[in-house]
Amino acid sequence: MVISPVIAKLREGDQKAFRELVDQYRDRVYNTALGLLQHPENAEDVAQEVFLEVFRSVARFRGECSISTWIYRITVQKALEHIRTAHRGKRFGIHISLFGKEDQADIPADTHFYHPGIQLENKERSAILFHAIAMLPVNQRTAFILHKVEGLSQTEIAGIMEISVSAIESLMVRARQKLKALLSDYYENNER
Repeated sequence: MVISPVIAKLREGDQKAFRELVDQYRDRVYNTALGLLQHPENAEDVAQEVFLEVFRSVARFRGECSISTWIYRITVQKALEHIRTAHRGKRFGIHISLFGKEDQADIPADTHFYHPGIQLENKERSAILFHAIAMLPVNQRTAFILHKVEGLSQTEIAGIMEISVSAIESLMVRARQKLKALLSDYYENNER
């Protein structure tokens, strides 16, 4: 395995290299966490946790994936940990179905949530969309956010989520179907 010069510098404790890495990935990490959590302060907390984890675990990075995949993977893991922790003491949380369905986090979505990557004229519709996204099972939500909001390819998402590309395709199909149903229900109820 060939280790990138950036990783080598980070392992040597090069603070400038770490600052450059943070500058390069800060927005992507924050936006991914924000898309999953839909809460700006929590996304900021997760982003800080991500970079602390990168700093702490750089010695264990084996270079089996790209730096960006590794950072996205940590971001998704930290965001999902935050969801589980935030809801552990409540009646919300991760529900594992006895019938083999995916985990689903019951997150009370903020219908006024706005993602910074959405253009101003689309903010109201994006708030409705993100409310529906929050109702997706965790794996579907993660794949959807990474693909549609962050613009990653299905191959990149497969590397981040550590599952096959065909599994990502399946998650995306199911996410679109569920969102279509959720959004059609929303629009039917609001047109009356």
